Amino acid sequence: MNDTSIALAIFLFYWVIVSVLDKRGTLEKYNISTYGPVLMIRTQRGQDLLNTLARPKRFWRLFANIGIPLMFVGMAAMFLILILSDIALISSFGNNMMPEPGKFNEPRNLLLIPGVNEFIPFTWGLIALIVTLVVHEFSHAILCRVEDIRVKSMGLLVAIVPIGGFAEPDEEELFGVSKEENEYGEIRTVIDPDKVATRNQRARILAAGVMSNFVVAFIAFLLFFGPVLGAIEPLSDTMVVNVTSGSPAFNAGLREGMVITQIDDRSIQSARDIILYTSTVEPNSIVKVHAAKDMVTSVYDIKTVENVEEDITGIYAKGVVKGSPAEDAGFEEGMHMVKIDNTSMHSAEDFIFFMNSTRPGQTIHVEVLPVNQTLEQGSTIGYDVELAPYPNGGNEKGFLGIYYGSDGVKSTPLGISVGEFPANTYLQMLKSIPSMLDGVTGWIIIFGLPIIGFAGEGFPGFSGTLAQFYQPVGWGEPLGIGLFWIANTLLWVGWLNFYVGLFNCLPAVPLDGGHVFRDYMQSFILRITGDETKAQRLSGAIAGTFSLVVLASFLLMIFGPYIVHGF
Repeated sequence: MNDTSIALAIFLFYWVIVSVLDKRGTLEKYNISTYGPVLMIRTQRGQDLLNTLARPKRFWRLFANIGIPLMFVGMAAMFLILILSDIALISSFGNNMMPEPGKFNEPRNLLLIPGVNEFIPFTWGLIALIVTLVVHEFSHAILCRVEDIRVKSMGLLVAIVPIGGFAEPDEEELFGVSKEENEYGEIRTVIDPDKVATRNQRARILAAGVMSNFVVAFIAFLLFFGPVLGAIEPLSDTMVVNVTSGSPAFNAGLREGMVITQIDDRSIQSARDIILYTSTVEPNSIVKVHAAKDMVTSVYDIKTVENVEEDITGIYAKGVVKGSPAEDAGFEEGMHMVKIDNTSMHSAEDFIFFMNSTRPGQTIHVEVLPVNQTLEQGSTIGYDVELAPYPNGGNEKGFLGIYYGSDGVKSTPLGISVGEFPANTYLQMLKSIPSMLDGVTGWIIIFGLPIIGFAGEGFPGFSGTLAQFYQPVGWGEPLGIGLFWIANTLLWVGWLNFYVGLFNCLPAVPLDGGHVFRDYMQSFILRITGDETKAQRLSGAIAGTFSLVVLASFLLMIFGPYIVHGF
């Protein structure tokens, strides 16, 4: 049974339990409503806190008023991205460039739910999701109290894990909507224009959530790209990728995944440093190898041996994106890309530079070394690969679908093979992102950083193998691994708040942007026609049309590849 089947079985079991508890009335006793498998958990607690927080009304109105134009900027940007993505996908139907179904267009990966979305790590994603929901919905509730509108309840939307939050304002006070029972016992909706809040009041309440998400994202990114990245430095670019069983290095305790920082008194920054130093050492000499694992550096006494293995050159493929051109061509994890077209791949910089010069639809010839083979053992294999458009539609370069790792693997007289990862270059690229935000490129990188990264590899934070190459320094040194926890939390809190804020700007009801768009469109039409009924009818029709376009765009992203390539 695969992971998807297990997850589906758990979800169905959960849904059955929810249905049974709902029928027995158990959930109603605790003020919990159900919408299919989704629980709407309400509470009336926190009203006094809301009233206290809402006291500086002038500040909150100014805060929300700034959020209204920001919402319209986000609305235009997100809608433009959707339209451009639609044009690219529709065009690909005619020229056979539609990417095959893969994890980038799986429905679960469009949901920002940790544990469901495979790009979002569970721990950091859950922390970020909770912060995002609390900030967004609490801001709505505070602005309701600022505008003297009652908040009936607040709560969470839960489907095994939290998937949303809500602040439930009094609809009669906010929209002038109430429920009445007629003489036949039928419940009908009644709109009382005298009780409805003003357009500006509603806009402030709706914009407050988006504005708060943007502010939290700004603060989180400011800390992440500032003092936190400033307190992280590379240990070395060199990692042990293989240890020969029974070798002196193996017997001394050296293992795969360790980062070599020093040999004797020689500082090690690259695999070349090891080769140059050990070439000056006689066989059977004892050298002291300093190697770090989980930021703990130990010293190993290792006897050198005669090096008879041949180095493996090229870029190491540490992963292949499902449904990508690389997977379709036959790429496998562990291969080494030796040459692309006529360009030799000596470093990650070579790979990034080459891919930045490509375009979707371009066919490239990639020579790779099969898994666990040296150049002496077998010749390279050539693949002709047609590059696809980037999955997020926000990048003009071609997409191959390789998670690149270390550079060429080099054997050493220590009985180990070492590879390189451009730790310093990668860190500098991360630090340079804020300086790129004066153009579109920087914002595209921020938008796709955890998923796409700089060359399709994604950047989920300083965890796993990536964290081995770095160490805390300066003010972060006493924190040890805790600095990486802070970095990962700030990265995901910033990114999730930024993404949720932008998503809620979309002009689609029931999103915040959809309600604001409809209200302002109604006001615009009213000024032209002077007819309230006509303005209300036309604005509703226009807002409904935009909502359908947004929905259709997401459906096209999800099902377009399946329509072309089959389910």
